[in-house]
Amino acid sequence: MTQFRALRRVASILTTPREPEDFLNLVNPLASARQLRGVVTKVERETPDSTTIHFRPGRGWNPHAAGQWARIGVEIDGVRQWRSYSLSAAVGHDPAITVTAIGTVSTALARDTKVGDILFLDTPQGDFVLPEHPRPLLMLTAGSGLTPVMSMIRTLVPRRPDADVVLIHSARTRDDALFHDELLELADQFPGLTVRHWFTRAEGGRRLDLSDPTDLETLCPDWRERAAYACGPTEFLDAATELWLRDGDDDTHTNLTIERFAPVLLEGSGGEGGLLTFEKSDKEVEAGGDVPLLEAGEECGVVMPSGCRMGICRSCLVPLVAGKVRDLRTGEVHGDEGELIQTCVNAAAGPVHLDI
Repeated sequence: MTQFRALRRVASILTTPREPEDFLNLVNPLASARQLRGVVTKVERETPDSTTIHFRPGRGWNPHAAGQWARIGVEIDGVRQWRSYSLSAAVGHDPAITVTAIGTVSTALARDTKVGDILFLDTPQGDFVLPEHPRPLLMLTAGSGLTPVMSMIRTLVPRRPDADVVLIHSARTRDDALFHDELLELADQFPGLTVRHWFTRAEGGRRLDLSDPTDLETLCPDWRERAAYACGPTEFLDAATELWLRDGDDDTHTNLTIERFAPVLLEGSGGEGGLLTFEKSDKEVEAGGDVPLLEAGEECGVVMPSGCRMGICRSCLVPLVAGKVRDLRTGEVHGDEGELIQTCVNAAAGPVHLDI
């Protein structure tokens, strides 16, 4: 170890002002002690707007559990942007994300990613994972909410002959349905998987109605007896939660596990808003009381740190210089000088100065 440190000091002297890692990165772009990276190995078009990006992570990556997500960074116009994406690959395989072209970062990933590109990574996170001892399962998904569930299905069904999984997936049309052909092939190959697609346009524009059990009882008559996993838009998940609470007792409600892509905000939690001042960026903007500080900063061109964008990962923390903010999840007004503010779930409650 002492000899290694001596060699490193010599290398640092010879390569100053660069670090030895900077030259090593020219040979192996994944060899960075400062930032976990991955190299794109395959790009697959899933739908006209969605792309699956396979990548090989460098050292430091923790193998993901089926259903987890990870923060992915990509450089756009010279600025590194971070977003959180569910991992859609099966456990034991190199990770993959399936991205729909919505928003600047996701659109850049879905449209422009090529084999050989480098992604910046954070390690997998999340509790939306398969139970240790799988029982009969019901998977309820809509839109891109299928991505973490696809990792579960790819992991469980081929490896467990006793698997009993019913997937109900809602999409606008057949062409918009992620993994459509693969799911039908898996259902043909493995009798323990049943796939039911609900195409809104084919149903005359009527969405899968989870506020009433009628649709569920038609698609999966024994839905009450299954452990349910749901992922999709906010309205879809709110309806599922309400149905499970209304239909069963507390024990039944524990049978529903939900993964959200957006924070649960308290209705009417917004306040008066105020003038936001971004001290280091030398920018100001008037923001409404229901607009997250993160979104307000991005709208006026401030490069804001971010991650999950729903109040979980705490990657968006920014020091408060002055003012008060309102937590949009609880309505609580808070703020002390120097306090680290989660900008994705807090809004201005009067004039606010942020140290960014």
